[in-house]
Amino acid sequence: MKKRIIVLMALCFAAVSGINSQNNITGKVTNEKGEEISYAAVSIKNTLLSTSSKSDGSYLLKNLKDGTYVIECFYLGYEKQIDTVILSGASIEKNITLKQSQIVIDEVIVQSTRTNNSGFAYSTMNKEDIQKQNLGQDVPYLLGNQTSVVSTSDAGTGIGYTGLRIRGSDASRINVTVNGIPTNDAESQGTYWVDFPDLASSTNSIQIQRGVGSSTNGAGAFGGSINVQTNTLNTKAYAEIINSGGSFNTLRTTLNAGTGLMNEHGQLMQELQVFRVMVL
Repeated sequence: MKKRIIVLMALCFAAVSGINSQNNITGKVTNEKGEEISYAAVSIKNTLLSTSSKSDGSYLLKNLKDGTYVIECFYLGYEKQIDTVILSGASIEKNITLKQSQIVIDEVIVQSTRTNNSGFAYSTMNKEDIQKQNLGQDVPYLLGNQTSVVSTSDAGTGIGYTGLRIRGSDASRINVTVNGIPTNDAESQGTYWVDFPDLASSTNSIQIQRGVGSSTNGAGAFGGSINVQTNTLNTKAYAEIINSGGSFNTLRTTLNAGTGLMNEHGQLMQELQVFRVMVL
């Protein structure tokens, strides 16, 4: 009889111990300002156990055995937070504070306006290539030496009323975009480069697509496409002054300045074009 009682007590003790070993991890997910973050992903590393925070920022990971766990918390726009939790016979509360992400990304290229390793005939001029040829002329003159491109200038200087043809197609059959934004005139379908004085000084790269390309802006782009990508993000403050002069009393003065990233909030002032003029 005594043996049966001892065995029964042992089984009860084992059952109670098994129940007590099932622990929970609870807490809240907030940002650095103390604001609750809803639907943040909370998971235990190297397991399939995961959950998401509720509307009040609270989360619950339940039925965990004693041991050491690595908790990962992620939410879009914030840095991933990793914490280690040790469970030993009791549930614990673990609040998580997410820091706003300070990662600065490069420009986003819309794939429908540019191509890469495709069957389209194209060529790309990078910033170094542009700077070697940039003397203040309009973009058509910078592209004049590219394959299947013919440039013209009313004044003969490459400044003012200039134009180009790609594979014999005139401006109304060439789609031009600046950072993915079409610049072709709504009525004539052409591009008036005189409205973009010294655009090359603010350009990071230019891609020329000959013939039918990947551009989706406008129906008349079968002659060719030109995609201009302006300067990329500068994280530090900068200033640049360019002065040049040439024949026919041509003068160019360009001043570019920017603040870069300000303070610790990721704020950015746009590039400031203080003075840009070309005189014939």
